[in-house]
Amino acid sequence: MAKEKREIMEVSNVLHPGKVYRVDAEKYEAMRKAFLTILPAEAPGLSAAEIIEQVKPHLPAELFPGGEKAGWWVAAVQLDLEAKGIIKREGKGPVRLYRVG
Repeated sequence: MAKEKREIMEVSNVLHPGKVYRVDAEKYEAMRKAFLTILPAEAPGLSAAEIIEQVKPHLPAELFPGGEKAGWWVAAVQLDLEAKGIIKREGKGPVRLYRVG
């Protein structure tokens, strides 16, 4: 049986301005929604480890069974949202993130 063709979208990376990456659109949108649901609107925000744990209950099981690959997708969404100015880092390492506005 042939694999279902998934929609692809382009995302940015704050660490590589001007470069775009192609990712699965459905997984990106699910993670983006979960990410923005749990992320506080003020500093100091959450660490990457806290974000990974807190997004898992908000992710569709069919896309992220058992939270599979959540860490990779948190990083991809984080870097894209930072590039777009939707989230910010607080201070210097370890990275803590919060929503803007």
